[in-house]
Amino acid sequence: MGVENDQVNLDIFWLRDESLEDTGRLPEPDVIAEEIVEDMKAALEQFQLILEDLEGVEAGS
Repeated sequence: MGVENDQVNLDIFWLRDESLEDTGRLPEPDVIAEEIVEDMKAALEQFQLILEDLEGVEAGS
């Protein structure tokens, strides 16, 4: 079964964040950037834990 047979519809036009329609309510750019950095750091920490787990599995093989 290949991708050509996949019947998944990826149209996401119906996903709309209503809070983004009123740009006057958006946080300041520095706040947005800080939140992105925090999220990226948290994601990197989780990937590091996954890598450590994988290395532990390989060492135990």
